[in-house]
Amino acid sequence: MLDTVSQTDLLDIRGVSRSFPKGSGEDLVVLQDVDLKLRTGEIVGLLGRSGSGKSTLLRIIAGLTSPSTGTAHYRGAPIDGPPDGISMVFQSFALFPWLTVLQNVELGLEALGVERTERRTRALAAIDLIGLDGYESAYPKELSGGMRQRVGFARALVVHPDLMLMDEPFSALDVLTAETLRTDLVELWIERRLPIKSVLMVTHNIEEAVLMCDRILVFSSNPGRVAAEIKVDFPHPRNRLDPAFRQLVDSIYARMTQRPEPKIAAEGAAGPGIGLVLNALSSNLLAGLIETLAGGPYHGRADLPVLAESLQMEADELFHLAETLQLLRFAQVSEGDIVLTDAGRRFADLDTDDRKKLFADHLVNYVPLVGLIRRVLDERPSHTAPAARFRNELEDYMSEDYADETLKTVVSWGRYAELFAYDEQSELFSLENPH
Repeated sequence: MLDTVSQTDLLDIRGVSRSFPKGSGEDLVVLQDVDLKLRTGEIVGLLGRSGSGKSTLLRIIAGLTSPSTGTAHYRGAPIDGPPDGISMVFQSFALFPWLTVLQNVELGLEALGVERTERRTRALAAIDLIGLDGYESAYPKELSGGMRQRVGFARALVVHPDLMLMDEPFSALDVLTAETLRTDLVELWIERRLPIKSVLMVTHNIEEAVLMCDRILVFSSNPGRVAAEIKVDFPHPRNRLDPAFRQLVDSIYARMTQRPEPKIAAEGAAGPGIGLVLNALSSNLLAGLIETLAGGPYHGRADLPVLAESLQMEADELFHLAETLQLLRFAQVSEGDIVLTDAGRRFADLDTDDRKKLFADHLVNYVPLVGLIRRVLDERPSHTAPAARFRNELEDYMSEDYADETLKTVVSWGRYAELFAYDEQSELFSLENPH
C-alpha cells in the first residue's frame, strides 16, 4: 500500500525497473529500482550518460511505456497512458512542416477540445511568452533551429501543464542558441511567468544541470540507477564563473568518472570482456584527443570540465572518448582528470605508420573482441570468418543495436590498424590486406 502522497508531490516513482528482450532470450535491464519524488515548484534534472535509461524513465512518466516492475504515480494516481497535466518537449523539434507556428502551437489545445477563440488566445499568449511574437504565420522551414525549439516549448506550455518534461531539449542546438534559450527559460521560471508547476529534464550536460536545476539525480549506466542525488542551493541567476559553481561541476565530473575499469580478458581470449559495449568513435577522434592532450596548455594532463569547454564538446561525448583511451591504455581517467600514459605520449610523437602499429598492439591486447577476431582469422585455413559468428556472441551480452554498434566500431578500428579487412557486402572478415 502506497503512503499518502502530499499535495505538493506531483510524482512518486518507486522501485521502477524496465527491461527489454535480448537476442540471447534474456532481458536487457535498462532501468533498475529507480525511486523519484518530484514536488511542485522545483526543476529536477536527470543527469547521466547516453544509455543510462533517463529517456526511458521520462517515457514511463509520460505514459508512453510501462515499467516492467515498480510503480509510477502522478498526483497520487497510477500512470496508465498519458496523464492529463503533463506535457513534453523533445530533443528533435517534432513540428508539422505543413502547419504554421500558430497552428503547431494550437494543435494540443485542439486535441483537448478547447474552443477556437480560447485556443487562439492561449496560443498567441504562449508564442509571445516564448519570444516568437511576429512569427505566428511562419512555417517551420522559415525558422532557425532555436526558433523551432521555441515553438516546441510554446506547444508544451499552451496546455498549462502542471509538469513539463524535457528530453535533452537543447542538445540539437548550437552552443550560443542553446545558452540563450536556457537563460530565457530560467528567467521566465524565476519570474513565475511559466504556466507550469514543475520541470523534470533529461540531460547529459553537467553545466546545464547545475545552471538550471534545484536537484540533480545522477544516473549510473548498465543498468540505469540513481547513483546520487545532489541539491543545488545557488540562487538564480547563476554565474558559471563562480568558484562554488565550478567546484560543484568538477565534483560531478569526478563522480561520473568513478567507474570500475572494465575487466579485460587475457590476450586473444574470449571471456567477460567480449561483452564490453564499444561506442562508435573514429580513430581520428581518438588520435585528435591524444594530440590535444599532449600539446599545450595540457602537456599530458587536463581537467575534464576545462577540456570540454575548450573543445565545445558535450560531457557525454568526452566521457566516451576519455574512457576509450583508458580502455586502450593510452590515458587514465580519475577524479575528473584525464592523464596520458607513456603509451599515449609515445603515440602522439609517432608518424602515421608507427601509430598504426602501436594502435594495433593495444587493440589486440586490450579489446577482447578484436583479439578474438584476429585469433579466429589466424587459426582458420581460409583466414576468413563471417560477421554473424561474432555478432551472435555479442548478443549473448547486449542488445542487437549495441552489438551492431560494437561490431561496426571494431571494423573501423581494425581497418585503421590494418589488423584485418572487412567486406560490407558479404559481411566477411579476412586477412586479405594486413601483412
